[in-house]
Amino acid sequence: MDVALVPVTLVSAFALRYGMPNPTPVVLNEIPLVVLVTILSGAIIIAMGLPRIKLQSLEVQAVARIALTAAILSVTAIVASYLIASGEPRSVPLIFGALFFGMSLGTRLIAIAILDKLRERGTTRLPVAIYGAGSTGVQLAAALRNSREARAVVFVDDNPSYDGLMVAGLPVKSPGVLRSMADQGRIKRVLLALPSVTSTRKNEILRRLSDLPCEVQMLPSHGELLERGTIEENLRTVTPDELLGRNKVDLNVPDVAKAYAGRCVLVSGAGGSIGSELCRQLLDCQPRKIILFDHSEFALYSIERELRAMLPDNGIELHAQLGSVIDKDGAARVLRHNKVEIVLHAAAYKHVPLVEDNEVAGARNNVLGTQCMAEAACDAGVERFILVSTDKAVRPTNIMGATKRLAELVVQDMQTRRPNTKLAMVRFGNVLGSSGSVLPLFQSQIEIGGPVTVTHSDVTRFFMTIPEAARLVLLAGAYAEGG
Repeated sequence: MDVALVPVTLVSAFALRYGMPNPTPVVLNEIPLVVLVTILSGAIIIAMGLPRIKLQSLEVQAVARIALTAAILSVTAIVASYLIASGEPRSVPLIFGALFFGMSLGTRLIAIAILDKLRERGTTRLPVAIYGAGSTGVQLAAALRNSREARAVVFVDDNPSYDGLMVAGLPVKSPGVLRSMADQGRIKRVLLALPSVTSTRKNEILRRLSDLPCEVQMLPSHGELLERGTIEENLRTVTPDELLGRNKVDLNVPDVAKAYAGRCVLVSGAGGSIGSELCRQLLDCQPRKIILFDHSEFALYSIERELRAMLPDNGIELHAQLGSVIDKDGAARVLRHNKVEIVLHAAAYKHVPLVEDNEVAGARNNVLGTQCMAEAACDAGVERFILVSTDKAVRPTNIMGATKRLAELVVQDMQTRRPNTKLAMVRFGNVLGSSGSVLPLFQSQIEIGGPVTVTHSDVTRFFMTIPEAARLVLLAGAYAEGG
């Protein structure tokens, strides 16, 4: 864009200097100068980084860079006119530089205004007023320009010398306008950007704003920021949901809650990442009783303690049972004693490299463990048995996938022989953040400074979150017809 402005502003400079609305006759005599200045100016503009100036952050430094570039272009035009012995008036390069600065800055400001208008169309960003037109308020307004939730529409300040000024592209008005703007719906929130005022003064302002028909929020003071520690102490880990690159899938189907309401549900592998999330989501389904079944004492203790803190006051019973899925008699005792109606079998060894190196243990837990749990469930008269499987069971290329495929065949075969219990399975893809997935591995690799390893440079992974995976199991338990 800036390179295209060079011939335009140069021709306009000739028009202004000669007072001619159509300077074509003059420009035709100066074609070599126009071509040379355009070529040299293009190189200068690129070297000065004008194309890299971001429209959303046109600040003093960017304006200064445009001004410096314009000055250099003026000098370049003067030097070029001497080199080719041009007969142009020496004022033309100066006019050219001034016009270039004005048009380069003006086009950017117009583009910013157009982009802002386009961004506002069809959006529901909350209009807010910023109380305080000082440096903190200006920084807040700049931050809100890129916000998806709110947009600043006006500054208000008690200082009468600010009244009527434009600060950071927004008008500054007295606090008295807040009432009418809020009544008219032109503002929905007031943000206090006064971190340095005394608490007495702050309380006075808050009392004055308390009767406004809109929300009032306050930025923390400098002292409060210091009390909260450094920025590093307040940083949080990115959640798996934020890495999806898509919206979370809404699987809140009313039939899911109905299928588990008032029932006794056993979750095997309850201490694992999928099993524990199943237990959390089961609480919302209002079952009569939840049996947590796991062979890991610490994992079972952790999930039981967490769930007891989440238990609603509606009489849901919670029992933790230590046991192994390959102990058929032990599992049968638990199922009969608690009169379990639904089994969600999430217990499995699923870490591919570990199962590859420990194939006997993997097969024993994943295949025989599923067989023992399914037979115990059928013997105990369980209504539904849902196996949590994996997409690696499809044409398996590793031992873990093969063991899960065998577990699926066990469930399918048992359904043909034990029709009183509905046995089914549900397959997952990559569950983001689950134990053994790539996310914890990537996090640990990044923490130690890398390198971050991937299976293959061209690999494409499709992820779901742990809550989505758990909800999928509950859906399968609600709708499965067996097989």
